[in-house]
Amino acid sequence: MPLYIRDDEVDVLARELQMLTRAASKTEAVRQALRHEIERARAATPLSERLAAVRQKARALGLPNPDFDMKKFTDELWDEG
Repeated sequence: MPLYIRDDEVDVLARELQMLTRAASKTEAVRQALRHEIERARAATPLSERLAAVRQKARALGLPNPDFDMKKFTDELWDEG
């Protein structure tokens, strides 16, 4: 099904995008722009969802071990213990 641009401003924008991207046609420029926006929209995760995932990971880790000896741990890593 063809897409007809009947809005002068949209036509100007499509021509500008065609020139900037060196697309073969306005149709190709619009195709690239639509694909880009679809990818961007799919990749965008709302902040609330990102924070919920971080909270869930933090809960899964649990509280820190109050008896953990960082100095001993570091020395063991460097074989100094």
